[in-house]
Amino acid sequence: MFVLGIDPGLSRCGYGLVKKEVGSGSSGVLRGAPAVAVNGGVIVTERNLDVPRRLSQLMRELQALIAESRPDVVVVERIFFQANAKTAVSIGQAGGLALALADAAGCRIAQYSANEVKLAVTGYGGATKLQVQRMVASLLGLSGLPSPPDVADALGLALCYLVNLPMQVALSTAIRGGGFNGQAVTVEAGG
Repeated sequence: MFVLGIDPGLSRCGYGLVKKEVGSGSSGVLRGAPAVAVNGGVIVTERNLDVPRRLSQLMRELQALIAESRPDVVVVERIFFQANAKTAVSIGQAGGLALALADAAGCRIAQYSANEVKLAVTGYGGATKLQVQRMVASLLGLSGLPSPPDVADALGLALCYLVNLPMQVALSTAIRGGGFNGQAVTVEAGG
């Protein structure tokens, strides 16, 4: 399974491609083999261009990345909170572009907030950028820290998906009628 993490941004868009072997059969359970970083980097757009041109540049580069890497899943960071409205808008634009391109390519799509990624990767939702870099390097067996932090964040997004995959498979099976340990599961919508 190839999982492409995208840390969206109009100025700097981080990406990281991670490969993980999954078991055969319908369960898709993760094998014991380690996850491996295949590729990572940052797409930088020119600040002196107007926003439509920068988005167009980002679109072309993301489209080429998705076409070349052919991921099974694309994971895009979901904005949970942003103090700077201008930054939030540009991150939202870049994230929306990544989601649309992933959908057009037929990829499965997932989104996680930065805190969800930190929790999955480090075990602590309030981890620092450096702590995330260190754990991503450790989990992927890298010889050094993924840098800049945008790359570590993108690789962390991919790892977050892989960490959560066994639970997603179990819930999917339970909801389809398998239950947990023979017990039926009822899922109710509501608030």
